[in-house]
Amino acid sequence: MRYTMRNPINLLSSLQKHSCDRNYSYERLYRNLFNRDLFLLAYQNIYAGQGNMTQGTDGKTIDGMSIRRIDKLIECLKDESYQPQPSRRTYIPKKNGKLRPLGIPSFDDKLIQEVIRMLLEAVYENSFSDTSHGFRPKRSCHTALQQIQTRFTGVKWFIEGDIKGFFDNINHEILIKILSERIKDERFLRLIRKFLKAGYLEEWRFHNTYSGTPQGGIISPILANIYLDKLDKFMEKLQTEFNCGKKRNPSKEAYELEKKRGVLAKNLRKATNETEKSALLEKIRELDKKKGDFPYSDPFDSDYKRLRYTRYADDFIVGIIGSKADAEAVKEKIREFTAEQLCLELSEEKTIITHSAKRARFLGYDITVRRSQTFTKNKNGSKCRFHNGKVVLELPAEIMRKKLLEYGAMEIKLTVHGKENWSPKSRYYLKDNDDLEILDQYNSEIRGFRNYYRIANNSAHAGSFGYIMQYSFFKTLATKYRSSVRCEMNKHRIGKHFGVKYTKKGKEAIRLFYKDGFARLKSITNSEIDKLPNTVMYASSTSLIDRLRANRCEICGATDCEIEIHHVRKLKNLTGKTFWEKFMIARNRKTLALCIYCHKKLHLGKLN
Repeated sequence: MRYTMRNPINLLSSLQKHSCDRNYSYERLYRNLFNRDLFLLAYQNIYAGQGNMTQGTDGKTIDGMSIRRIDKLIECLKDESYQPQPSRRTYIPKKNGKLRPLGIPSFDDKLIQEVIRMLLEAVYENSFSDTSHGFRPKRSCHTALQQIQTRFTGVKWFIEGDIKGFFDNINHEILIKILSERIKDERFLRLIRKFLKAGYLEEWRFHNTYSGTPQGGIISPILANIYLDKLDKFMEKLQTEFNCGKKRNPSKEAYELEKKRGVLAKNLRKATNETEKSALLEKIRELDKKKGDFPYSDPFDSDYKRLRYTRYADDFIVGIIGSKADAEAVKEKIREFTAEQLCLELSEEKTIITHSAKRARFLGYDITVRRSQTFTKNKNGSKCRFHNGKVVLELPAEIMRKKLLEYGAMEIKLTVHGKENWSPKSRYYLKDNDDLEILDQYNSEIRGFRNYYRIANNSAHAGSFGYIMQYSFFKTLATKYRSSVRCEMNKHRIGKHFGVKYTKKGKEAIRLFYKDGFARLKSITNSEIDKLPNTVMYASSTSLIDRLRANRCEICGATDCEIEIHHVRKLKNLTGKTFWEKFMIARNRKTLALCIYCHKKLHLGKLN
């Protein structure tokens, strides 16, 4: 059967049109995997990934990508002979000292998974709940936190939710069942099942995977969101059932005071004597002042309840306006739903109920709700308790402490009174790098920390982080040159700031140490959202795709020949001794379009 290839952008847009209609069935999704242009778009999306030059279990990398290689994959998909390779398992250290398993899939598997991801995103993205923020376009940790800040106003209890070993415990049969509710294409579902069952190699021994999503797999995040969308929809239903009351009843104290004020106001309107009027006005002022000592609404009104919910990946937080018993009942309902419907277990250690006056930890932020009876004037000039019930996002000192210790930029000394004294420290392992590399290392770490905590109400506290990092920088340079901190500060002082001078294209240039401050950013736009993997916005074909299609070797100039794309890990690893290395360096590209013959010569070391 012959299929006409459609423009991938139009194809994805067409699929997306029916995304919001949960009754619509996608019956011919698999045939879209035969679209070469869709594979080229997928290649464009993922080619810059750091792990693409790491060999999978098939011994292949991204190097040598060609249209012929894509066509072979499509042919295998057409007759369903394609079999994903088991991922190669390795382990990376976690912050707590333990090891986290990491799967390294083959690049061909990555490419096919990216195509599947784009198709699944087109099918599901518009139907996901707005309370879900993990691994989604134009969403991030920051959007989740800002949603909490705007929607959790006045909550009394937090339920900090965590699913135990979520990605490793996703039930394959339940996942396929969820997918089959909208996708009625058995071939497409079989392919996803193949990836789920591909297994992994550890110390060259094969292990089956009976649950969970592929380790390091591109499709894992969106499959996780599809799976937990059931939880999101359950929480929406639970919210509807839980919420009651249009507004709180007034407190008893406020009601009595308001009643007395009404009597005085009535008497004031009837009074004719100026002395009497003055006396009544004074009493009204006293009552108005006394009203400030009591909340207007009854905080314990049992007829007014609200539930709020936000999720990022497998971490979620629930806000309850109600009693602790209400919070415990909601927690139990969530536990029952996840166990019975999703075969998942809530972590008892991490799923805890916290009073909103205390700190709840979510996505590395401490979250509290203010209790303030202070009156301030709003834009209209009216007095109101502006700060009461407001959600506060804070940078935890503990997080800052751990991060500085992790970088090795600080040491802790105890005072005679047993208090911690944070002292900047030289990072000896950086002393063999050049000054510019050391500066870039510090700048990237400071900027990363500042960008993540820029919406914290106390973001200015990150100034301590910047101060310690700056002095650690100078101590590192002092260690490198066997000099003093003062000497290095004077050496690198540039006006009011500090920096490193270097030569670029024969001219002297300056790169300054981080100087942008740590002021709070009150709100963020889509362009400012922290970037996450697999949230690529679809765009028109770029130069990489055009170079692959051009059938022209960029070294020998041969035309009408099969082209392979040569990839390198890092440009800085190139010596610049050969013509092709100079060519890549001059164009600042980690890719090179070569004919088969030039590519073979390059790997044999014969291409000068």
